[in-house]
Amino acid sequence: MQFDETALMARKDSSINRLWRLIMTGFCFTLFGVGGFLLSLIGFTGLRILQSNPVRRRQSARKAISISFRCFLWIMHRLGVLDYRIEGVEKLNQARGCLIVANHPTLIDYVLIASAMPQLDCLVKAELLTNPFLRGVVRSADYLVNSQAEILLPESQSRLDSGDNILIFPEGTRTQPGKPLVLQRGAANIAVRCRCDLYVLHVCCSQNTLSKHSKWYHIPPQKPLFTVELKQYIEIDTFIADKLGGEAIAARHLTRYLTQALAPESGALLGKK
Repeated sequence: MQFDETALMARKDSSINRLWRLIMTGFCFTLFGVGGFLLSLIGFTGLRILQSNPVRRRQSARKAISISFRCFLWIMHRLGVLDYRIEGVEKLNQARGCLIVANHPTLIDYVLIASAMPQLDCLVKAELLTNPFLRGVVRSADYLVNSQAEILLPESQSRLDSGDNILIFPEGTRTQPGKPLVLQRGAANIAVRCRCDLYVLHVCCSQNTLSKHSKWYHIPPQKPLFTVELKQYIEIDTFIADKLGGEAIAARHLTRYLTQALAPESGALLGKK
């Protein structure tokens, strides 16, 4: 009898906790949208007035975005929505002119990574430019847009040459749970043709939540733990040393290598520069 009462109380506590996380998740999604809109309307509008230098304006916008993401993650953690751990990513703030590639299992992968990197550039989807809550953020941060195919490579080269680090999710969309990674060649093409080294980040989540095709209200049974880890440093010369192979072959080989490096079961270790 005592065992039955204990089990019943445990299920009740679990149900209450899940309901709380559902309500707070909805609150956090609302906060994210409203926060992005207000940051664009007030913060970045003021920044355009006060800062005429486009480079400094972009740097200030990216720093503000990073601080906002750190605050957002802290709020979600304090409300019991999620836990998170970011390991080694801060080391990349010392890197210059590199591509940063990461797998993309959840909706908040960029939030997690950018929270630890105040000056991170990113290749984003063109549809964000029409999002009323985020388009001001994307424009103020001057992120690269994947629809600008004709200028993407030279613009990437220019930014990498100036010391920017560019984050790319080579899958192009969120990973489908239970299915193998399928990478596009965009990241590898940029790395090979711009002659830039790469860092590999691995993102994982202890629960299936915020993945592709899932809704915000699909709350997992337990509070999820999000982890971002710096896994590996890749010297691009390793893939372009054979000049006879050509850039297309080098990009193909690099894409195949990244597919293995970004896979959840990958045991790749952080290389030394």
